[in-house]
Amino acid sequence: MTRATGGSSGLRRRILGLASAAILGLCSAAWAGAVRHGTPPRIVTLAPNATELVYAAGAGTDIVGTVLRSDYPPEARAIPRIGDGIQFSEEAILALHPTLVVGWQPTDGTRALEQRLAPLGVPLVYANPKSLDDIPALVRDLGERLGTRAAAGEAALSLERRIRALWPAPPPPQSVFIEISADPLYTLGRDPLTNDLLGRCGGVNPYAGSLLAAPQVSVESVLRLNPQVMILSPYGSETLAARRDWWARHGLEAARARRIYAIDPDWLHRPGPRLVDAAEAICADLREARTRQSH
Repeated sequence: MTRATGGSSGLRRRILGLASAAILGLCSAAWAGAVRHGTPPRIVTLAPNATELVYAAGAGTDIVGTVLRSDYPPEARAIPRIGDGIQFSEEAILALHPTLVVGWQPTDGTRALEQRLAPLGVPLVYANPKSLDDIPALVRDLGERLGTRAAAGEAALSLERRIRALWPAPPPPQSVFIEISADPLYTLGRDPLTNDLLGRCGGVNPYAGSLLAAPQVSVESVLRLNPQVMILSPYGSETLAARRDWWARHGLEAARARRIYAIDPDWLHRPGPRLVDAAEAICADLREARTRQSH
């Protein structure tokens, strides 16, 4: 009796599962068909980099909801907000009737949202590049999903050309310390995207082997490693001058030799199209630093 009851229950679950899968398949097909037949998609982005990637793919005007810090391009500031990059309102998102949700990386919040979206046939995709080459690939993928293939392809091709044109630095690589917070002192560690960027510019991150993406470090450890170049983020001429003087007083050779630079944090920390802007700027900084060292 127990076996028969269990088998019947299992069969019912299997039938329900197959029915649910069929429904989801029909919903997904309907979504794809709507895009193909010219019905504008309704996009919600859960991170600033996702917003920038959707705009690059030519579908920025189809974003119906985003997070607080999505402020680029400037038109994005007018998009209704559904939360910040960490917490967001599932009900607010569902009320917007999205056809696609684009996040950055999986979190407890996005996984819960996926469960709410799945019965509606609404995909949640992640834009989490691990290398510079992934950025134009993401733009192309979004263009395919959103029916903007031509615009996305053009934008992706431009990004690819700029990435290929990054300066191929001669060996040996320069050690580069990236300061992302001064007090307490934080840097970038095991961050494959940033470390890929540095490698293309002839740089190497002395903290790349850290277990964390953004470890807290001591001033003493930085002085002991004695990086040849320092890059500051946050950005600004006043910040740059103050931190250059501070590190010079503490004996950092790179600061005394003026091999310390600043980069806009929105360029560096948002893994979207403007990371290529950051790469071009950092490559230029490392070229200048190498020239200073040779003299």
